[in-house]
Amino acid sequence: MDTLSYRTQSAKKATVSRTWLVVDAEGQPLGRMASKIATVLRGKHKTSYTPHVDCGDYVIVINAEKVLLTGNKMTQKIHYTHSGYPGGQKQRTPAQILAKHPNRLVEIAVKGMLPKTKLGNAMYKKLFVYEGTEHPHKAQQPSKLELK
Repeated sequence: MDTLSYRTQSAKKATVSRTWLVVDAEGQPLGRMASKIATVLRGKHKTSYTPHVDCGDYVIVINAEKVLLTGNKMTQKIHYTHSGYPGGQKQRTPAQILAKHPNRLVEIAVKGMLPKTKLGNAMYKKLFVYEGTEHPHKAQQPSKLELK
């Protein structure tokens, strides 16, 4: 028997095929949606998944302003940021973030679920979040991704 035929094939940057997917965030719980989006961005839904290669797909999120947070998280949860300077800590609730930047809440949730490396940064660049139903990626002919 030839042992070479039983070897696992690792994905390579040149052999990765990517698709474009659209996710409608309207009425979706933020955390559950973000974890599924992060899985698709990493490529873990594919059989050719390789940890050291960016083999994920492109994800377009529409209706980001209509995302759902369960319980009282919209007013009681606090997001902290720090500028790096003394006294530079800021805190905002998800309601304040949605009011000023409607798509940022989804971006924060998904980015926190990706690796904190250069590879994670490359995966994050394949995420496109829009607050309305329109997006400028019609030419890529994205298919709909069902999250339920």
